[in-house]
Amino acid sequence: KMYNPSGSMVNISPRLEANDMDSCYRLEVVASDLQSEGILDLDLSKDLYLKLCPFLPRLHHLESKVLEEAGKTPDIVFELKSQVEAFKRKLENVKHLSWLGLFKDKNEQQAKFSPKTRRSRQNVQEQERVRRQFLHMSFRNSCDCGVVRQWEEAEMMVLLQVMYTDLDFLMVFHIELEVLQNFLFEVYCHYNNIPFHNFQHCFCVTQMMYGLIWLTDLRNKLERIDLFIMLTSALCHDLDHPGYNNVYQINAQTDLALRYNDISPLENHHCAIAFGILSKPECNILKNLSSEQYKQVRGGMIKCILATDMARHNEILNKFKVTLPVFDFKNKDDTKYKKNLDISNEARPMAVAEPWLDCLLQEFFNQSDTEKLKGLPVTPFMDRDKVSKPSSQTNFIRFVLLPLFTELTKLFPCLEQHILEPVRRALEYYSNMEKATQEEAGATKS
Repeated sequence: KMYNPSGSMVNISPRLEANDMDSCYRLEVVASDLQSEGILDLDLSKDLYLKLCPFLPRLHHLESKVLEEAGKTPDIVFELKSQVEAFKRKLENVKHLSWLGLFKDKNEQQAKFSPKTRRSRQNVQEQERVRRQFLHMSFRNSCDCGVVRQWEEAEMMVLLQVMYTDLDFLMVFHIELEVLQNFLFEVYCHYNNIPFHNFQHCFCVTQMMYGLIWLTDLRNKLERIDLFIMLTSALCHDLDHPGYNNVYQINAQTDLALRYNDISPLENHHCAIAFGILSKPECNILKNLSSEQYKQVRGGMIKCILATDMARHNEILNKFKVTLPVFDFKNKDDTKYKKNLDISNEARPMAVAEPWLDCLLQEFFNQSDTEKLKGLPVTPFMDRDKVSKPSSQTNFIRFVLLPLFTELTKLFPCLEQHILEPVRRALEYYSNMEKATQEEAGATKS
């Protein structure tokens, strides 16, 4: 072997730089007397050398000709190379793509989403810990919850239990406390650990429903069974949400889209999971209802949950506008308030609402990343390369929330202060943020 003065091994060839006294090459003998040991056939070696020698000048000539004729590399090649390198860096550096399976073991199989998929559920040990904590807390007079902190799942289940008790559902519908607790725990277990459509979101929507029942005095305007339908629908409205919306389900031809013929696949799935939980005897809070009451609850829950499909938003809003002048609380078809609560985060204080927006955008961006990787149409308002936080929210508030809550306030004037005004302040907040972002972008360009 031959080593240069720095200690690196070099190939022995005619192109080596000349040796000198100050920087000598170093030779190291690694084998000797090869002929005597039968390792090398000297005659064969000489024969191969003689055959290869004529090719060396021709090879050098060919190399020189290729380099001479290649000339300058076209600009388009450099541009394509830069784009490929940029895309490579993005794939290597974007950590949020790891959950898509890009960096999983080869033996992990990705499958279309189906009800049997439980990759993002809490593990059994975590579920059992939360269950013990929930049952322990549920027998206290209060759950000693701080005002400004992240509530735990067990505390949320205790508060959900309080809501059912506070509205007299246990007494009116003969629900055993243990059965209610089993039902709440199973609901918790059937929400996935995803950024937005998780158990915390389920709790927020249910809590908003509970608050508005008292704020708008619905206890004296609707029958108790209607309130029961609305609260339970809120609790179940996003069960087993996979983090990808209906557009993705349909474009990707998932099991859910095929099962429900592209008609509100997620909402139909949420309903199916809800009644799957209720079919378990230990969780069946409907078991003591009469057959007529059960039919009413089931039909009402299905109607409420299916109404949360945003594709039906304009249809429901237009029907509500027509109904509003002659609205009758005794009319079973007029109980569509649940639709509002599913998208009511902006009515909350900004310190609560804005982190939820960040979670929603994270889920949106995850979906658009998957759509790009699978070659599916990219949902425009979910594309991380085109959507900004302020622009996304100003459009949503201006064109979806404000028209909806303006009409609802006509029915319940008390919502002007508690719902409509906070939403208007949120619009102003994000409009100012959007303006500042645009000014900053303009200053950067100049």
